[in-house]
Parts: sequence; structure tokens; C-alpha cells
Amino acid sequence: MDLKSFLIFFLWLSFSFNSCSTQVNDTLFINSGTLQTYNGSSINYSCFNESDAFEKSNKVLSYLVTDTVSLTIINNDNVAHLFKVNELGVESQLIIPGEQETVLIHSLNSGTFIYHDAENFPNHKIIGLAGILVFRNGNYSSFYWNLKEIDTVWIKDIAENNMVSTIYNPKFFLINGNNNPNINEDSLARVTGNVGDTIIIHVVNTGNSIHSIHFHGYHLKVEQSSEHPSHVGRIKDTFPINPMEVLTLELVPHQPGEYPVHDHNLIAVTGANIYPNGMFLTMLIEP
Repeated sequence: MDLKSFLIFFLWLSFSFNSCSTQVNDTLFINSGTLQTYNGSSINYSCFNESDAFEKSNKVLSYLVTDTVSLTIINNDNVAHLFKVNELGVESQLIIPGEQETVLIHSLNSGTFIYHDAENFPNHKIIGLAGILVFRNGNYSSFYWNLKEIDTVWIKDIAENNMVSTIYNPKFFLINGNNNPNINEDSLARVTGNVGDTIIIHVVNTGNSIHSIHFHGYHLKVEQSSEHPSHVGRIKDTFPINPMEVLTLELVPHQPGEYPVHDHNLIAVTGANIYPNGMFLTMLIEP
């Protein structure tokens, strides 16, 4: 048994002694394809997907804190990649094209995390390889927002030269790979529920710009802020979020209705400079 196999076995054995721990096996596929924007632009894009078919949204990894996850990452791309979760100390070996690597993931605390490709960082993140990882302490109504903006010149530069220009000028602003109005068709993104429900929204910023998410109709409580832990417990309607930051927000709706949510950085509500084809969606709360 080589050292890597021994370490994986040792970690699995250690967790197995915890009678509350459940072993979960999961798989990610690294796929490359084409992201189509609302105006017909085609962008080279890559994602961590649930199957070997390319999808424009990275798979949401959601588990209980009692789970020990054995995650296998399969590289369907033609370049090497490296899976990493900074806050949990998880990092794979280099995954060469056509090969796979397995990592063990466990968290004693509930929270929202970013998993991403750490090889050729940040270029592989820029072309799409970053997603949401959640450990929950129970089953509750959950929604997931992966905020991402796209500079088509940067994408082209990375594809051709593996370099980017010094000027960042994004034209497309997405949540889970979608722009408005398609975001409302994403059941993971569009918040639905009833008055009095406890709703948790997991937000990550895998782009390169600061965003500021503004809610109409409701105030939400900060349950987690990776960069500003002192903000936990604050109740407000607008939430700035820096690149590679995560937020966990709690919403308990007090009134029914359909209310918008959008980026207060108003350029991010556009797409190719056309409003409102960016980060904009609505919440639907029933009585």
C-alpha cells in the first residue's frame, strides 16, 4: 500500500470509530464545454459536474455534519486539475487527463465552503471550476447561489495564452451559470416557501468582483461570514460579498408575496450592458 492509499485508509478508519458518522460516496466529473449567454455568445467554460455530460453549473455538494464523504474526482478534460477546499484542509493529488483521485471530506461544524481547482490558479477558477460545498446540521429548506461574472476577453486570453490582461471588464453576470430571467427556472436558486418557514441561503462568490446582494421585502440574518465573523447575528437586507467569500443567510418570511433580489452593484444586473439580464431573480413566498 502506497503512502497516499494508507493515509486515505487511516482517515476513513479514524472516522469509522465515530458511531454517529455516516460514510457517503460521491463523484465529480471535470468537464469542458461551451457556455451560451442570453445574446448568443459562446464562451469556453469548465465545470465540476454530476456526470460526464457538460453542464454550465457546478454541482452543489451538500452533506450532513455526521457524514464522512469519500469524493472521487474524474478528469474528463485534456489538462491537469487539482481539487481543493481551503477551509477544510482538503487537497487532491494532481489529476491528470483521463485519471481520477479520491479525497475524504469531513466537517465537525455546519457551514458553507468553496471547492475549486487550485491548479493554474486563478485561471482554472476564472473559466468556471469553483462550486459550493455545504455541511448541514439538519434537513431544512436550502437554496444555493454561486455568483460569477464573466470577462470574455479574459476567457479568450486564458484559452490562447494561459494569461489575462490587466484590465478586468466583465460583461456577463451569472448565478449558478444562469442570467435573468433563466435564474428563476433554477430550483436550487429561486427561493420558494411559506410564511414562517426557516429558509437557508448559501451564497458563494467565485468571481473576481465584489457583489452586494440586496433583498426586497425581507430582512435576513447572517449565520456565517467567512471574511467577517463579527457580522454573524446581524439582521439586514443587503450583503456585500468579496471574491472567494461565503455567506450563510437565514430567512424567516413574515409576509407572502413575490419580491426581487438583485446585486446593488447595478452593472451586475446587466448582461452585455443590457438591463436586467444579469444577477436578478425573485423569491416567491406563499401564505
